[in-house]
Amino acid sequence: MQPVRLRENARSLIGRFSLALAFLAAPAAADTISLAFPVDCTLGQDCFLQQFPDRDPGPGARDYACGPQSYDGHTGTDIRLADFEAMAQGYAVIAAAPGTVFATRDGLADGGLATATQDQGCGNAVILDHAGGWRTAYCHLAQGSVTVRVGDMVETGTPLGLIGYSGLTEFPHVDFQVLRDGALVDPFNPTDPATCGTQAPQLWTDPIDHAAGGVMRVGFADAVPSFADIRQGDADQAQLPIDSGALVLWAYLHSPRAGDALSLRVTDADGHEVMAHSLTMDATQAQAFRAFGRRMPDGGWPVGLYRGEVVMTRDGTVIARRAGRVIVTGD
Repeated sequence: MQPVRLRENARSLIGRFSLALAFLAAPAAADTISLAFPVDCTLGQDCFLQQFPDRDPGPGARDYACGPQSYDGHTGTDIRLADFEAMAQGYAVIAAAPGTVFATRDGLADGGLATATQDQGCGNAVILDHAGGWRTAYCHLAQGSVTVRVGDMVETGTPLGLIGYSGLTEFPHVDFQVLRDGALVDPFNPTDPATCGTQAPQLWTDPIDHAAGGVMRVGFADAVPSFADIRQGDADQAQLPIDSGALVLWAYLHSPRAGDALSLRVTDADGHEVMAHSLTMDATQAQAFRAFGRRMPDGGWPVGLYRGEVVMTRDGTVIARRAGRVIVTGD
């Protein structure tokens, strides 16, 4: 599944607010800025790094590590939630550095591609002005969640809104953008944006070492779920009856690459293996799901607890591991 190509960045968003950039009057740019992670979440557990600024000057795309986690023209860092169930729980987007609220937009529906127009690509958003010519933008916030107003002073960690699904997007996330004197900057590597794979200090206060892919959700069901149910957060079943036609373990993945190995294993309450399956991903994708199961045995499934574990391995190294559980009841 290829991500939609968004052409709106923080500069064009500001323009659509009918506000002047006024960069000529800005103070001389500070050499650097220290950025806190802009979402109140645990990275790799309940939020995930989906895409990065495109560092390919041509029609292709590459991320700061020369990997495929970007697309042509992408300008920000996408920090996503697994599904809409997680979005409904409310994850706060917070100020990455002290500053002043330069612009806001709120009130757009959380409808993604189905409701947004081309001039609403960034969706609901907040833009902060920092010292020394730096600005940060926070796009795709939830409708009605913006908590700051133009002119407000904020500190690092001040809540700005909630991760949402507004604007031109295919999944709930915040598109975090960094600008210095109007030029977009990659916080993972602020050097020449036409290069990748080089070593340079990150702008993050606490450097981020990410696995470039992961398992966002693991669950059980009585049949292979639809991708729509997985995206919604409705696929996982906490309990199944003994006469369920099948026992299926599924995994929702982000950023899998061709050649990644995936193992799915189910054990009973005593740790005995019930079923196991291994596969190799055949394509590089932004998001995907895989499932494996077995039909009901004669006499039905034994009552009790079942545990599922999914492990993603790349080039012999485990990059993600996630577990789930289900209870088979005799009721």
